[in-house]
Amino acid sequence: MKIQAAVVRNPGRFDIAHVDLDAPRADEILVRVVAAGICHTDISVLNGDIPWPRPALLGHEGAGIVMSAGASITDLAPGDQVVMSFASCGTCGRCTDGAIAYCENFATYNFSGRRPDGSPNCHLDGEPVGASFFSQSSFAAYVIARRSNVVKVSSVLPLPMLAPLGCGIQTGAGAVLNRLKPERGSSIAIFGMGAVGLSAVLAARISGCDPIIAVDLHEERLALAREMGATHILRGDSADLAATLRNLSDGGVAYAVEATGVPAVMATVTGCLRKTGEVVLLGVPAAREISFPSGIMRGITIHTCVEGDSDPQEMIPRLIELHKTGDFPFEKMIRFFPFADINEAVGEMKNGNAVKPVLLFEKEM
Repeated sequence: MKIQAAVVRNPGRFDIAHVDLDAPRADEILVRVVAAGICHTDISVLNGDIPWPRPALLGHEGAGIVMSAGASITDLAPGDQVVMSFASCGTCGRCTDGAIAYCENFATYNFSGRRPDGSPNCHLDGEPVGASFFSQSSFAAYVIARRSNVVKVSSVLPLPMLAPLGCGIQTGAGAVLNRLKPERGSSIAIFGMGAVGLSAVLAARISGCDPIIAVDLHEERLALAREMGATHILRGDSADLAATLRNLSDGGVAYAVEATGVPAVMATVTGCLRKTGEVVLLGVPAAREISFPSGIMRGITIHTCVEGDSDPQEMIPRLIELHKTGDFPFEKMIRFFPFADINEAVGEMKNGNAVKPVLLFEKEM
């Protein structure tokens, strides 16, 4: 079938085009996309920072309606509302242990640009498209997805609002709820008030952390962090930032979340930790090597974390339930754009005016 999609032919810009999408196979699902969030990983591929076959079809925070499910899929039906996340094989050692974000075949299912068997699922002017991004490529009117990355959701909340739960929001929230698991009353500092960092703020509030210290360069984002639960806000360029953080937390924070990906910030974060403190690194730096001050005499722990250590089939419904109780108002960071304005949405994200852009397809506007 011929579908409308935003493709990347050259770095830095999306072009609206019509691509030919294959018929779904027995183990695949055809989804009509109603909305798709834009994530920094999309921007990294768009800019050429992450290699990807071109023409490229990106997007990995999709929400939509099931149009058809292959013969081997028995628990989804046409009309089901779904959110799409990352895919996993379900059979490797990490998947069977429950650590599906660390699937041994993660690259094959999410970062190959092809189906797991190496075949493309769509073409542009007869040329294979680098698609199957996170087994979805949701910057398109329709996608072919897999059962492992499709999460059925209720119709209680507007479906377009749920799109960004598929990656950035579950990453930030999961880093706190699943990886750090802070004790009630413990101190936490969160660096970078994008969608990931703000989601970590919400999760820290749910966990009962105090103080919750938000750090960023944008006053508007710091104000939003305060609204979402931060007890203190600090500019990232303030003098003696680490000392200020230590003063606010009785000698150092117990936990920290680094969501900027800026090497200088990543190195600074460890300096604000107390002895035996823990930090989780979520930002992806352009540099391959990062230096940290030695913490060998302080007993600190540096975590890395993929997708918030989440199982989307469990985490996305959990976040929806937290929203229903008023504890996770993630919609405050969303700004909607028409799908045709994808380049404007990217620009607004880059300049800091949009925390979490979400693209709406015509039927949803």
